[in-house]
Amino acid sequence: MSTAASVRDRPYVVAQVRERWRMGSEARGLMLVTAVLLAFGLAVLYSASAIVAMQEERNSWYYIARQASGVLAGVIAFAAAAKLPAEKWHDWAWPLMYLAIALLLLCLVLPESIAPRINGSKRFLFGSSLQPSEFGKLAVVVWTSMLIVKKGKQLRRLTKGVLPFFVVIGVCDILAALEPDLSVAMLYTVVLGVLLFVGGARVAHFVFIALILAVPLWRQIEKVQYAVLRLTSFLDPGAAPSQVSYQLTQSLIAVGSGGALGQGFGQGRQQYGFLPFPYSDFIASNIGEEWGFVGLAAITIAFAAYALLGFRIARRARSPFLQLVAVGLTFVTALTAYLHIGVVVGLLPTTGLTLPFVSYGRSNIVLTMFFTGILVNIGSTRERVIGSGATDPISPA
Repeated sequence: MSTAASVRDRPYVVAQVRERWRMGSEARGLMLVTAVLLAFGLAVLYSASAIVAMQEERNSWYYIARQASGVLAGVIAFAAAAKLPAEKWHDWAWPLMYLAIALLLLCLVLPESIAPRINGSKRFLFGSSLQPSEFGKLAVVVWTSMLIVKKGKQLRRLTKGVLPFFVVIGVCDILAALEPDLSVAMLYTVVLGVLLFVGGARVAHFVFIALILAVPLWRQIEKVQYAVLRLTSFLDPGAAPSQVSYQLTQSLIAVGSGGALGQGFGQGRQQYGFLPFPYSDFIASNIGEEWGFVGLAAITIAFAAYALLGFRIARRARSPFLQLVAVGLTFVTALTAYLHIGVVVGLLPTTGLTLPFVSYGRSNIVLTMFFTGILVNIGSTRERVIGSGATDPISPA
């Protein structure tokens, strides 16, 4: 009787077995930091964009409503990335790179009805819906991580090891620079260098390649007038034309007027038309003005926490490939944030990089949340659970 009963019960037992992802403590912490940054970002964005929207004869909620739609899409992207086994990205590395190069190229060759020229640059497709250079960040991280693992000990060699990386990423750099978007081109190269260093490449090879490329690169940069003027305004603000240093000057006025505790939420003055792009490229200026030194310190600490959790996830990743992916995605997000903050307080030349989770831009926020979802998956472990309750990655049972 007992044997017959067990046979009858067996299909029920099998049917109740589920597989799920169990999030580690670092992944849970990363979700918490992300949620705080998103909530704070929406509040800051409304304050920084409401007056601008009304000056453009739009509803004061125009930018925040569009950003909210990006956050909603980002939440979906985050959930999908958190559920998808991160190991699959290894097989998708080359398709991702091909797609990124194709999209960057389309920005340059398609007519302005599809790839509009906005503020002098062709960086978007289909209005402002898709920014291929943002997608390129994912492609650079995944493809570089895949090839580092594939090459193994060959990475210590120059011609068969390091050089192929610079050839392929160099194509991305050139396409981004032609938009022009020198900030993203620089970011691609820095991320490549960090991953190669973590993967075990020789520092001497970096120095050798840098010495070879330094002169021709500088000659090309000199041809891009706005880049030279931005560098001049940073090194010698008094000698730079007023129209070039104006944005940085207004940013410093905003941060300085905030003092320790800030002017108060919604009480900033720069968004009345004094500071260009207060809701995107210089949104940290609004934080400094309305939230003061405390606000800027808090956002700096929040991204430090994000970086710490991301690197801890990388250290405990399930494979060398996932370790590199986690390092790359964490570094991209944290570096972008600190470059943005460094610009608004005058520590770095103006770059045009946005503040992740805070600045206006749906492509950026969707992709950054997608990055975070991949990190959460890398920081999780797959387990089997008996019972019907068990597909929620944050469920305790």
